[in-house]
Amino acid sequence: MPVGDLSTLLVWASATAFLVALVAYTIDLARLADNAQRQVRAEERVPAAVGAGAPSVPAAPRRAVDSAIAGTEDEKAPGRSPRAEGIARSTSYLGIALLFTAIVLRGVAAGRWPTANMYEFTLVGVFVATTVLAVVQRRRVIAFLGVVVMGIAVTALVVAIESFFVRADAVRPALQNYWLVLHVGVAIIATGIFTVAFAAAVLQVMRHSRETGRSRLAARPATAGLAVTGPRFQWLEQVPDSRRLEALSFRLNAIAFVLWTLTLIGGAIWAEDAWGRYWNWDPKEVGTFVAWVVYAAYLHARTTRGWSGRKAAYFVFAGYAVVLANFTVVNLAIDGLHSYAF
Repeated sequence: MPVGDLSTLLVWASATAFLVALVAYTIDLARLADNAQRQVRAEERVPAAVGAGAPSVPAAPRRAVDSAIAGTEDEKAPGRSPRAEGIARSTSYLGIALLFTAIVLRGVAAGRWPTANMYEFTLVGVFVATTVLAVVQRRRVIAFLGVVVMGIAVTALVVAIESFFVRADAVRPALQNYWLVLHVGVAIIATGIFTVAFAAAVLQVMRHSRETGRSRLAARPATAGLAVTGPRFQWLEQVPDSRRLEALSFRLNAIAFVLWTLTLIGGAIWAEDAWGRYWNWDPKEVGTFVAWVVYAAYLHARTTRGWSGRKAAYFVFAGYAVVLANFTVVNLAIDGLHSYAF
């Protein structure tokens, strides 16, 4: 079997492993939600039983239950599925290993660094995102983060194979440059980190809404059951509080922002070498700069203006949306100086 075909086969295998991890994370999250709702119903029955003359609940077990509901960094929340968590971890590691091997074989087949087109960009970006997720989850599994990141990973790999795939081959002369490794490689790493930071920001907003009792859905009778303040989302009590999630998102975004800045600088240097100008107002350049501005505004507002909570998270959502649009819409629908690379 040719090396390039083996690489493609391993990408499919990696997508399958990540799909199994996604299902396992979903089962773990469902178990948490189901147990949380049962706990709420049990607590609602306790006052009625006590009022009817039933024996009171001992204080020590009651404190243990309250502690278990709140959860800590070092203890597992009640209702988790250890088997599902184990499967999620192992298949995540397996998928990462398979994808890494696929990327290496892709580079061997093409005889170059495998970051020259949208297909390869997606493979490496998913590898970075899932690796960062594995690092973040090394001490405590947060099922929701696994669901979001693995969902994005599986979708991205399938779209890459079905829509972005090109045969492994040499690149055009303009891309035969060490900046292909530095400029594009750094951009891919930043995008992968932005992905995990985005997932953390989503969970942060949900947790913050739960803590403050603020949910627009709760004010509408038709959708009140879907509000994060309701019993369906009692499992949010078992994840880190919104401040910790916000701190995690901030740290990841800060790292990715530095890399994105290097992407802009490296791109300008490469542009001057290839086209004679540092800035050409190419759609790709503009999109990269817009994303940089959004994340710069986020970091500035977060560190100097004291913005936190929902307001800070909305910047993260906007920035990640621009990054995705710059990769998809700009590459596929708008012609520019970078079009030949995809």
